Amino acid sequence: MVKIIFAHASAGAGHQKAAEALYNYFVGHPCGCQLQLIDILNGVDPFYRFSYSRGYPFLINHAIFLWRFGFWLTSQKRFEGAVQNFTLLTNRFNTSKFADLLIRQDPEYVVSTHFLTSQVCADLKKHNRIHSKLITVVTDFDVHPFWVNDDTHRYVVASEYTKERLKAQGIDDAQILVYGIPVDPKFLLEHDKDALREKFNLKKDKNTVLVITGSFGLGPLEEIADLLCEETQVLVVCARNKKLYARLTAKGYASVKVFGFINNVEELMSVADIIVTKPGGMTIAEILTMELVPIFISPIPGQETGNISAMAHYGIGSIAERTHDVLQIIREYKNKPDKLRSAKERIQKIKKPFAAMELYNEICKGCGRACG
Repeated sequence: MVKIIFAHASAGAGHQKAAEALYNYFVGHPCGCQLQLIDILNGVDPFYRFSYSRGYPFLINHAIFLWRFGFWLTSQKRFEGAVQNFTLLTNRFNTSKFADLLIRQDPEYVVSTHFLTSQVCADLKKHNRIHSKLITVVTDFDVHPFWVNDDTHRYVVASEYTKERLKAQGIDDAQILVYGIPVDPKFLLEHDKDALREKFNLKKDKNTVLVITGSFGLGPLEEIADLLCEETQVLVVCARNKKLYARLTAKGYASVKVFGFINNVEELMSVADIIVTKPGGMTIAEILTMELVPIFISPIPGQETGNISAMAHYGIGSIAERTHDVLQIIREYKNKPDKLRSAKERIQKIKKPFAAMELYNEICKGCGRACG
C-alpha cells in the first residue's frame, strides 16, 4: 500500500491549515493509500518547540527589527552556505524523532507544507536514508530560499508569479506545479447570501467591509471601526482579543457588527465586498477563493511584503500605509463601483481554489493503480 505523509510545523496557522486541507481531501476521496498527518514539532525538545512556535510571534510583536534583519540575512546568496550549514545541524539535532519516523516508514510521498519538514526530508534523501518523493507546498506567494532544497520532486506554488520566483532560484520549470495554496473546502461552498445578510442584519444595497487580522485580534481594528462606522457596513472580528471585543460592543455602533472568536469566517467573507486584513499567504488564498477585494494593513517585513508584491503584479489589493488610508480606499471603491468590479474580475482570473484536488490527481497519476 502506498504511504503518504502530510508534514507541517505548527509555527504559523497557514502551514497547518494547508496540510490539513490536503490530508482531509485525501481522506474524503479514498485512493487506496495509507495517510498520515504529522506535526514535526510534536515530540521535539520543549525548548526548541517553544522557541520555534513562539519565537516568530515574539519577534514580530516585540523585535520586528530583528525579524527584518534575519529575513534579509537568510535571503542573501552570499550567506547561503553558512545559513544552510547552521540550519542543517540545528535540524538534525532537534528533529531526530521525525527523521526516524521517515526512515522507518520510508513513505512513497512526503507532502510538506513547511520549509522545516522539507529541509529534513531533503537531507535524508540526499544521504539515501529514505527514497520518498518530496512534494513541497509553498504557502506564500513569494519564495524564501529556505523553501528550496535539492532532491525535491515537485513544488506546488500559488501563482505564475511564484513559479517565476522559484525559477529565478534555479528550479526547473518541469518541477513546478501552479495549483494554488490548498484551502479548507468550506471556502468552496456556495452560500445563500441573502439568508446570510438576514442572519447578520445587513442591508443588500450597501457595501460591506470585513476587518480581520488573525486569531489574536491585533492591529488597528478599533481605529478602523471608528473610521468606517459612518461610511459603510462593517464586520469586525476581534478573535481572542476579549478586551477589544468588550470595548467595541460597548460603543454600540449602528452599522458595525462585532464578533469574537469565530469558526464561520467563510460566511462573513461571503457577504463582504472588501476585506481589510494582513497579507499572509493562506489568508490571500482564502480571499481569492471567495473573490474578496483586499486592503492590506500592517504587513510583516519579508514574506508578507513579498505577498503584497505578488498581488500588485496582478493588480490586486491596496496597501494602507496609515490607518486613515483605509477610509480613503473604501471611499474610492464606493464612489467608483467599476473599480471594485474590475478588481473582482482580476481576482477571478488568478484564483486557484482546487489545489487539493489538483495535487490529489497528480499523486494518483504517479501511484498508478494504488491510487486509481
